[in-house]
Amino acid sequence: MLVSTPIGNLGDISARALTALRAADLVLCEDTRVTAHLLRHFDVRNRTSALHDHNEDARIPDILARIAAGALVALVSDAGTPLVSDPGFRLVRAALDAGVAVTAVPGASAAIMALTLSGLPPHPNYFHGFLPPRQAARRAALARLRAAEQAGFSATLVFYESPHRAGETLADMVAVFGDRPAALARELTKKFEEVRRGGLAMLAAHYASEAPRGEVTLVVGPAPETVAEAAELDDLLRAALRRHSVREAASGVAEATGLPRRVVYARALEMQRE
Repeated sequence: MLVSTPIGNLGDISARALTALRAADLVLCEDTRVTAHLLRHFDVRNRTSALHDHNEDARIPDILARIAAGALVALVSDAGTPLVSDPGFRLVRAALDAGVAVTAVPGASAAIMALTLSGLPPHPNYFHGFLPPRQAARRAALARLRAAEQAGFSATLVFYESPHRAGETLADMVAVFGDRPAALARELTKKFEEVRRGGLAMLAAHYASEAPRGEVTLVVGPAPETVAEAAELDDLLRAALRRHSVREAASGVAEATGLPRRVVYARALEMQRE
């Protein structure tokens, strides 16, 4: 059973979640110290065991054997809904493959709360989770999203981010997406909850020198409608192909536009064939 827990305010736990935790023979948790605090607060005395990214694969056979023997196993993460940017997917997939009935107790999600508080269009939305920690990989991930937007994808984007990288990530978003409406939500449901709304450039400037405190969720508005970005790409490629090979033209245009090189190269090949 997947049991959602509060993302900050312990008063947000549901009666069903407490019933499920008390009934469980074993509570699997991302960090036993974090979950121990929650269980002590509600006087839940069940046995806990760690399940995280580094031991999940190794733990699966034993957990499935316990379930087959009749044990009721609950899975929680440190906060919020299990599996949402947290461990547990491999265990759930293995349980389903083994014919185990998997159920869930719904509850808090920082992504949904931030989205609803952002003032940005709530649907459609795309939840990405955490971006890569290194800038080159992070910009590449953002560029893939930008390429999808240029191909017609349109949605409000939701990301998790660590507070010490928030300023750098916002700066990368400005570089790839340009300036567009956004919001940074932090410490949701807690005493110092804050949602700062504005343009990406304003948020990047605000957090450039001082990192936000607490858990951070970034919400970025959908790309504004622009005039024929595909046609603009074709114009750039057409001009570059007059002077360079396909590979050189694609490389130069990709660097100038921030688009993934393979996307630009594929379009350059199509244009050459045409």
